[in-house]
Amino acid sequence: MIKMEGLATFGAGCFWCSEMSFTGASGVLATRVGDMGGSKEAPTYEEVCGGGTGHIEVVQVTFDPSVTSFQALLDIFWSSHNPVLVKEGCGDSGDQYRSSIFYHAEEQKSLALASKRRAQASGRFRGTISTLILPASRFWEAEPHHQKYMARPGGRSCRDQRIP
Repeated sequence: MIKMEGLATFGAGCFWCSEMSFTGASGVLATRVGDMGGSKEAPTYEEVCGGGTGHIEVVQVTFDPSVTSFQALLDIFWSSHNPVLVKEGCGDSGDQYRSSIFYHAEEQKSLALASKRRAQASGRFRGTISTLILPASRFWEAEPHHQKYMARPGGRSCRDQRIP
């Protein structure tokens, strides 16, 4: 039997915080942090943080669709950050922290758009949701020391931006 895997990519502020939101969730097989959506080839963390590359810090989630769904991952995404903040996340600010969903298939695009409409209509968030919904582009994996950063002893603590 061939095991099918799904791929989802989300920007929800600092990629360290975003990764922690998905780590250990049912059906999540792996997470990687990196950058997507910009014009610079192979950007470094410092270049993305410095601005001008157009990249967004993202977490790329590999999941088992027989255990969890893209919709369930969207639910985690909406609960993991404040999507009305335009260029902020986990206490940091800048273009690289824009709330975003990068879709890998038209079905993901449809689900993302519908979930954004539901999230806005729910009244849960104060203000207009700024989340971008964009086609996935090249994923540039961050340097090894950024992977699973928050899970390591001494990892910097991100501010909790979850909405109750």
